[in-house]
Amino acid sequence: MSARLIDGKAIAASIRTRLETEVSQFRNSSGITPKLAAVLVGDDPASQVYVRNKEQACAKVGMSSELVRLAASSTQTDLLGHVRRLNDDTSVHGILVQLPLPNHIDELTILDAVHPLKDVDCFHPENVGLMMQNRPRFLPCTPHGVQVLLKETETQIDGAHVVVLGRSEIVGKPVGMMLVQKGPTANATVTICHSRTRNLAEVTRTADILIAAIGRPQFVTADMVKPGAVVIDVGINRHQDKLVGDVDFESVRSIASAITPVPGGVGPMTIAMLLENTLTAARLSVAKTVPPLFSN
Repeated sequence: MSARLIDGKAIAASIRTRLETEVSQFRNSSGITPKLAAVLVGDDPASQVYVRNKEQACAKVGMSSELVRLAASSTQTDLLGHVRRLNDDTSVHGILVQLPLPNHIDELTILDAVHPLKDVDCFHPENVGLMMQNRPRFLPCTPHGVQVLLKETETQIDGAHVVVLGRSEIVGKPVGMMLVQKGPTANATVTICHSRTRNLAEVTRTADILIAAIGRPQFVTADMVKPGAVVIDVGINRHQDKLVGDVDFESVRSIASAITPVPGGVGPMTIAMLLENTLTAARLSVAKTVPPLFSN
């Protein structure tokens, strides 16, 4: 068996095409251009690439963007001041604080300072709580990207056993919660694994859908995968001078029925979902109402 490749790049491109039309319609009807502001602290090369990609994606769909660059030596007070300014700027609809932040800055304090209506990463506790109750204002970008990949590839989620490797606040926990909810593109039975999980390979081999978000290069090997499983690789790691995921792609593709490549899988979807959230935030700024319940 050789797994079917899940082309996140192509699916993200189709979403951007739709968003381009929707942004144009919104701009024509409201006179408002959705705007995303990104805050970058320090000169981490990977973070700079991510922010540049997000700026380019905004331009392609007709959104505007702003980049706030701060030195790595900037204080937490300085950063909070910039976040508050963006909160108060009515021309800014979405705020993204690029992680990781320097060690002397408390990430939770900064993320909690972003106004919930501009929290397009869905990190604020108010938005996380709404998501947990299955009435989200926004959906977290990478988990939502995973969910849309599964939907677009017509993967059977209803009743499936999903195993998530990783329990981060950014991917592991939210993707598990989203897939266990009642509703379309959900209704799964979810197991979340982590560093303390006993007999890990035995657990992962029970997965109909395996989502790897553990942050370890090529950690998932063929012996950890049930034949015919769908494997979603969220990881992106620099290993031996190349980018690899959390899955040993070459060995696992011979076992799985479908698999995401790295790069070109989940990554493009994350940016597409960020654009989706920014448009939602712009619409909320006009409507002043919470959007309807999740109906993916």
